[in-house]
Amino acid sequence: MSEITQMRSFLKERELDYLLINSSNEFLAEYTPLEENSRYALTGFSGSTGDALLSADELYLFVDGRYHAQADKEVDPDVVTVVKLQTGQLFLDELVKKIKRGAVLGVFSAKNSQERVENLKDRGVNVKLLDSTLPERAPQNIVHLDVSLTGLTSEEKKAEINIDGVLALTNPEEVSYILNERDFSHNYSCSVNKKIKIGEGEYFYADKSTISAYDYGLLGDRARDLKDSPVKLMKSVKTEAEIEHYKTAFARTDDTMRAIRSYIYDNDNISEHDIAVRLEREFLKNGAKILSFKPIVAKDRNSALAHYSKNSPDEVIEDGSLVLIDCGAFYEGGLATDITRVFVKGRPSELHKKVYTTVLKPLLHAFNMSGTGFEIDAKAREIMAQNPVEGFVFNHGLGHGIGINVHEYPPALNSTERAKVEITDNMCFTIEPGLYNENYFGVRLENACYFKAGKIHSFTNMNFEQKLINYDMLNVQEKKMLDNFAVK
Repeated sequence: MSEITQMRSFLKERELDYLLINSSNEFLAEYTPLEENSRYALTGFSGSTGDALLSADELYLFVDGRYHAQADKEVDPDVVTVVKLQTGQLFLDELVKKIKRGAVLGVFSAKNSQERVENLKDRGVNVKLLDSTLPERAPQNIVHLDVSLTGLTSEEKKAEINIDGVLALTNPEEVSYILNERDFSHNYSCSVNKKIKIGEGEYFYADKSTISAYDYGLLGDRARDLKDSPVKLMKSVKTEAEIEHYKTAFARTDDTMRAIRSYIYDNDNISEHDIAVRLEREFLKNGAKILSFKPIVAKDRNSALAHYSKNSPDEVIEDGSLVLIDCGAFYEGGLATDITRVFVKGRPSELHKKVYTTVLKPLLHAFNMSGTGFEIDAKAREIMAQNPVEGFVFNHGLGHGIGINVHEYPPALNSTERAKVEITDNMCFTIEPGLYNENYFGVRLENACYFKAGKIHSFTNMNFEQKLINYDMLNVQEKKMLDNFAVK
């Protein structure tokens, strides 16, 4: 019996009209291994985020702009309808549109936040919570970080939490931050899967956006909404020790990317897969503990899939091939690095150069911008719009916070309300404009940065590709900006 048939039988048994199928686990993790990913099992879509809605007659997959083309390639259109969320569209708004009035929606309480469940109810959806059995977790290989890398002890961090009651923490990154603990035993996440309580008092306080509905229910009548966890902001503002560690971590990441650049240019008959294998080897050689996410090594048309991750042995790099590489790692301090660069084997085309330079321009300007992430994102889009490339689209946010997770909030640089949060000193984030055309290729350039004394400073010092820059497209000011970065 197929997964879809089984789940439709489940719908009937539980007297449900719809069922929300999630990509997350009981810790609401962003990246869930495919073998644990219910949405992947149901739809065949392997992207890191995106949920599905099942009914007796329909199966919808909701994906944002990073995954539009990938979803089209991976799912069976006769079975799955892909709902392509556009910039500014909210998943829950589009989900509710697919649910008939009065119908019953089944929601797994352990895989959805309390905030999401309440938002669905506020939108008039008849939600039926389903309590799922939580899997047994194997003991973790916990590493206690040296305070010289974190700047504060666990007790000092706990002392900064000023709540008249008990703080319930279930978010792995927040728990890892408070305890100064990491688990480097497997790739793509170094967070510890623990749930802890801090403090004493009559009431339990929890951030509804990060605690599951299942865990929130366990708190009972003593549960109180915290709005935003104080730990979320604490960990987003890095200590001076963390900033210094990040500088060394990104220097090693730069070295890894330079080695890969040479590997591509100096070798023939290598594939996406070969590059990905070599990439991990270079990271480990340069001191990485594990990778911070599955690397993207994407040749030509594959590079137009913003989160492509197949890294195929059949995709061989040829003369004139464009290769986009997006990668990162965790080092001894347990903070994720993230970088994207684009290379062309041999001689690039004029279109390669035009798109690359168009993407480079807003990245250069971003280091002279100020304001919220919402405002910086808007300014970058204005610059890119001045040099439109027909058929190519910029369909994701300008950047995201980085820290214990490769995607952290705050801050955010995009066009959503979340990005209107102030960027403060020692917040760390990426700037990564891109342009994509699934019939040709995609270009994304990503530098990681930190904010200090009213300025954006780059952690990343890996060079841009001189042969891919059309200098005639740069004005005098932009050429001076480019002088601040290595170009080879």
